[in-house]
Amino acid sequence: MAVKDLVDTTVSDNTIAIFSKTYCPYCQRAKQLLTSKFPNVSTKIVELDELEDGSDIQNYLLEKTGQRTVPNIFINKEHVGGCDAVTSLDKNGKLAALVKASDASKL
Repeated sequence: MAVKDLVDTTVSDNTIAIFSKTYCPYCQRAKQLLTSKFPNVSTKIVELDELEDGSDIQNYLLEKTGQRTVPNIFINKEHVGGCDAVTSLDKNGKLAALVKASDASKL
């Protein structure tokens, strides 16, 4: 239950939630993109390889999203996917709107 609570709380309490591994180049690219473009947005990065229950968290994310790979990214409580999905949203001009939508909903 602690794993489920950690994931669900992280997703609900932050505009951007990134479940990552420190050594993953795709994770590094996605984290760099999101933190540099949105430095003032509430972002939580959970490094699964640094947590004792990291594999349990990754298993729960698979159950929750259907995605086993990292990064596993949520914006405004919505699962958006991984690095390719985020870079595609950015290239199509939709990433900022998705992030801003979460800020607007808090007003």
